[in-house]
Amino acid sequence: MKLRNAAAAALAAFALALSLPGSALAATGHFPYKYVDDLGQEQTLTLTDPHSGKCINLRAVGSDELLPGYGPHNRTDTPVTVYKGANCKGSEYRLRAHGNPARDDLEVRSVKFEAAA
Repeated sequence: MKLRNAAAAALAAFALALSLPGSALAATGHFPYKYVDDLGQEQTLTLTDPHSGKCINLRAVGSDELLPGYGPHNRTDTPVTVYKGANCKGSEYRLRAHGNPARDDLEVRSVKFEAAA
């Protein structure tokens, strides 16, 4: 009888976990940014459903030794702070959720999406 109760409780907990909304630790949506590759060609990279509340060094531009990215567009449901330096240092600028694309003169190497309250 105890085994049956334990199995029922485990099944109920699993069903509850499946019914909860997605992780509160991630912004939902896309965050594209542009950069110039080694051949001088403009490229676009996109973060999809990025983690919130932690610093993210952007791929291809996330080091102070590399040219920065530019023209970020926050198409997520979470405000984001973009940083000109790696490791969320240097000049910063806040982009609202579902905002318009930033101008190409806004340089970016790292970002931090606002943690859910």
